[in-house]
Amino acid sequence: MGLTHITVSVTNLSKSQPSYESEFLVDTGAIDCLAPASALRAAGIGVEGKDVYELANGEIVEYPYGFARITFMGSETVTQIIFGPEECEPILGVVALENTGIGVDPVSRGLKRMSAKPLK
Repeated sequence: MGLTHITVSVTNLSKSQPSYESEFLVDTGAIDCLAPASALRAAGIGVEGKDVYELANGEIVEYPYGFARITFMGSETVTQIIFGPEECEPILGVVALENTGIGVDPVSRGLKRMSAKPLK
């Protein structure tokens, strides 16, 4: 399966500062979203805690996280976002996708809105 990218806007919960907007890698293997720490701070997102994450190469790292409004494809959700290294590629994780009812079409590798969110 190829890589899918989408434009995402990240703002603080009160929308009191300009948002951070960038192309994010859609990663259904990642639970949380991730963006460069300086971009999140500039958008007014504060650190709420730290957690341990496993990178794609198997390395275990600890990163701070906060909570942000994530907007893409006309949908918005509030989700946890990791304060990543400055050189990191922004990642849109599966929680934000599922919260908005958007999934990855395995054939086209594009994003598509589910007809309904499952509650089963």
